[in-house]
Amino acid sequence: MRNSRRSQVDPFIVMDVMEAARAAEEAGRDIIHMEVGQPGTAAPEGARQALARLMQDDAMGYTVALGLPALRKRIARLYGDWYDVDLDWNRVIVTPGSSGAFLLAFTALFDAGDRIGIGEPGYPSYRQIVKALDLVPVGLQASPDHRLQPVPADFAGMDLQGLMVASPANPSGTMLDKPAMQALVEACQASDTAFISDEIYHGIEYEAKAVTALEVTDDCYVINSFSKYFSMTGWRIGWMVVPEDHVRVIERLAQNMFICPSHASQVAALAAMDCGEELEANMAVYRENRRLMLEGLPKAGFDKIAPPDGAFYVYADVSDLTDDSRAFAAEILEKAGVAVTPGLDFDPVRGAGTLRFSYARATADIVEGLKRLERFMAARR
Repeated sequence: MRNSRRSQVDPFIVMDVMEAARAAEEAGRDIIHMEVGQPGTAAPEGARQALARLMQDDAMGYTVALGLPALRKRIARLYGDWYDVDLDWNRVIVTPGSSGAFLLAFTALFDAGDRIGIGEPGYPSYRQIVKALDLVPVGLQASPDHRLQPVPADFAGMDLQGLMVASPANPSGTMLDKPAMQALVEACQASDTAFISDEIYHGIEYEAKAVTALEVTDDCYVINSFSKYFSMTGWRIGWMVVPEDHVRVIERLAQNMFICPSHASQVAALAAMDCGEELEANMAVYRENRRLMLEGLPKAGFDKIAPPDGAFYVYADVSDLTDDSRAFAAEILEKAGVAVTPGLDFDPVRGAGTLRFSYARATADIVEGLKRLERFMAARR
């Protein structure tokens, strides 16, 4: 049976690394996981308890396509609490994870053949979803001088129909400040380019609060998720904020593509938003892990790094050590028992010389992983 050209997307390399790590563990090895961007903690206890209670009395049938109104209203309130943005809850749409939001956004905004600018290094699934929808991903090689975030000069004259940005970014953890966000929005408005802001790592910040695009403009799509700060990756629940006149467009697509997000996950997500003490305890772990990584990676020999502003990653330039990051990551897994992600996942042009290290797991794992990396690099020298 034939396959479509649209189906010919590249693999998500980090998932391949996860599988190799799983196989090593099945064979009896102890592996430290620095490859996956997933909190090591469960969903907040209050979220799990709320769902357990409701499951006794509720059939958990379909919700409306845009999501439970109570959850949409609570998400809108978050924008007031975090950013002092007065957001109409009717513009909030609950989605099956941020991945569902990307599908809805790209389908609503673009026609086949449209060109979407994507900062590189960047989340690899942006490119693959764009390709699968018969759109054209246009890689924008972000400069280290701009902390690996795109700037208007990177896409001047490129005839783009859309621009995708992320702050804090995966894999670098760097953020756009308000003037940088403003400059990108204004450049897009001047060229009639749709602006999409991936804000999935908001809440996981260190020295400064992340800026939402909604502080700058209402004429944008903002995508977020309960996966990272709220520690609910496997629950597959996210949200998007769209201009008022786009809500019905998204609603029609969501009705047909997904019917609705998971009812159970929406119930848990609503309760999770009021578990601030537990969520901030998770942040204390990330802060300590970040400190350890910024101290320990250079000691091991990974010294070309930029301190991340947010998220839970360190992106390292290892071009002086290898020109094949995939083979290097496999060597680290085999010899050190540490799973890390090759930069090729995030940057097909320069990623052969970079690695991403995640520090989302327990602090004890980070300490042990850094010891193993230091021993590995010492032996490699």
